[in-house]
Amino acid sequence: MTIGRIGPLEQVYGGSGKVNSASKPVKGDSVSISKEALAKADHLHSLEIVDAAPNERAERIAELKTKINDPSYINETIIQQTAEKIIDVLFPGAESPALL
Repeated sequence: MTIGRIGPLEQVYGGSGKVNSASKPVKGDSVSISKEALAKADHLHSLEIVDAAPNERAERIAELKTKINDPSYINETIIQQTAEKIIDVLFPGAESPALL
């Protein structure tokens, strides 16, 4: 088989350009769908559900942005608590040393 220049399908197949209608299904015809295709469809469906869900935390996010932009909110206590949480995540089970 050789691949020639790009052109109409009639040149490649020598057909008349007519499309035959699909035949009616015969009893016993079946279609198999792979496990990978089912998993991909399930994944895409999950993404559609997540994208369609309303963002109910928008108010909470706006509240936190306001707090962070307020200079009086960030103080030594907040910094100390944040540092301790970071250490707890990085080193679970270890005692948090007193930070200066």
